[in-house]
Amino acid sequence: MRVIGIFLWVMALGGVLLAKNPHFSLYTLNGEEEGHTLLVIGGIHGDEPGGYFAPAILAQYYTIKKGNVWIVPNLNPDSIMAFKRGVYKDMNRKFAHISPKDPDFDNVVRIKEIIKDPKVNFVVNLHDGHGFYREKWENSIFNPKAWGQTYVIDQKSLDDVLFGDLDNITKQIEMKLNQSLHYDFHTFGVRNTQTRFNDEEQQNSLTFFAVTNLKPAIAIETSKNIKELALKTFYQLSSIEVLMDIMGIEYERGFEMNLEEVGKKIKEYGKLSINENITLELENIRNVINFMPLKKGENNFIFTHPLGKIYQSKQGYEAFVGHQKLTLLKPDYFAMECDIKDMNISLDKQALQAVKFGAILEAKEQFLVEGREGIRVNVIGYAKKGVVSEDDMEIKLDWIDGNYSLDKDKKIFRIEVYKGSNFCGMINIKKGN
Repeated sequence: MRVIGIFLWVMALGGVLLAKNPHFSLYTLNGEEEGHTLLVIGGIHGDEPGGYFAPAILAQYYTIKKGNVWIVPNLNPDSIMAFKRGVYKDMNRKFAHISPKDPDFDNVVRIKEIIKDPKVNFVVNLHDGHGFYREKWENSIFNPKAWGQTYVIDQKSLDDVLFGDLDNITKQIEMKLNQSLHYDFHTFGVRNTQTRFNDEEQQNSLTFFAVTNLKPAIAIETSKNIKELALKTFYQLSSIEVLMDIMGIEYERGFEMNLEEVGKKIKEYGKLSINENITLELENIRNVINFMPLKKGENNFIFTHPLGKIYQSKQGYEAFVGHQKLTLLKPDYFAMECDIKDMNISLDKQALQAVKFGAILEAKEQFLVEGREGIRVNVIGYAKKGVVSEDDMEIKLDWIDGNYSLDKDKKIFRIEVYKGSNFCGMINIKKGN
């Protein structure tokens, strides 16, 4: 069974960002059979995309059969969108002490509560690190001070704690991953920082907070010198799978674990719902969408992608998935006091069907929107002289100006519906084969 739970302080499936430092999302994937619980945390550093696209894929495409996997894909949302390590300085240095005035305060306090939850048996913090770790110095990229391609532990073990043999567990993951590398020099190693005795700075980190609270924890660091995001994400997911095997967590994956399929999943950006009356497909959306009907006040943006966020700028509303800005929505503000929720539409001369606002339909050649008293229909990109409302008329998709499409392939067009000065909703028509 795939059960997804999201904490109440988070808007479902990605949430809304219209102010600084929004709260992160928590997805709980619970199996039908009881078992151990793994907490996977990504996005503590905003410029480490392997560390947040991997947990996003885990949340979307994995089903847990036995045990539980809790996933925070976006611990530091503002830094992810800005593609900076930390817009409010380094969040991973705030776990020993943080001021209530710090913009990261709420998120740090909340993730601490989750880490300390009695159900959590193991914590993984995902990163991308510089260089390639080697026990002996080779050069400025391959050396003992590098963090990339490492499984980082703060100490060898936690005595009398389930899964407390961190050294042995990370060496098992290391051995497994090093058998299936895409390039020989991507070798993983185990790096023990011996934090309690040798690394005062690391004593402020998330993983050290976890182990001091008797929670086994490791950091998985893929290399920033690996430029292919899909490959870093592949390594992260493969490492998590080995850890789940060690913990006895049984799972199913909704895709084949190879570089090509992981790359496809990264680019599946999903949909954005706005005010429950507009839906936008994000995978091939235009860079700028002009005259998007929105409320002057608060708008409700809901993404299907765990890393989806909206940033309100001077130009409009910027839609992100992770650090990738997909489109800018330039608003056209309307009141939305409208009592209708659907329209009757015929596709390719078939029978009329009631279609709710926010739907995306597919037609091969043409469509017709049935007229309704007091309602105006506007097909964006189509115009006929003397026609005020484009209803009760067959409109061929080839007649619509492709420059007004929602997508870059000029195949998706918008039907907007108005009642007086109020916007009621949008239905999209996609040109099929």
